[in-house]
Amino acid sequence: MDCPKCNAAMDEQDLRTLEGLVTYDQCSSCKGFWFDTGEAEKLKATWRPDFIDDGDPEVGKQLNALRDVDCPRCGKQMEKITDPKQRHIQLETCSEHGVFMDAGEFKDYKNETLMDVFRGVVAVIRGE
Repeated sequence: MDCPKCNAAMDEQDLRTLEGLVTYDQCSSCKGFWFDTGEAEKLKATWRPDFIDDGDPEVGKQLNALRDVDCPRCGKQMEKITDPKQRHIQLETCSEHGVFMDAGEFKDYKNETLMDVFRGVVAVIRGE
């Protein structure tokens, strides 16, 4: 499978967690991640993000600006969504297959801070 952002090869990685084996794909170049449906949530609940998300967040920010990103599984254009709990995180999702996270996004996704909670409260108050 090729990376939907930079087209480099993605390497399949396996991790044993308390919930069992989780397999995800990481880009060999930009270090972005492809998580099949449910994989990111399993790792968020049980694993240290710095162990797997070792890419440069600045590269991730640059690639996050790309539009019209296709699903690496089916080739359909993915939808860009904002994480409801951390509104500064934008992810590309395929409703049938999973989610792509740029380098640095999984670490950020895993580590919800007090500021993220505050931003969420403000967004609710504003009706966003």
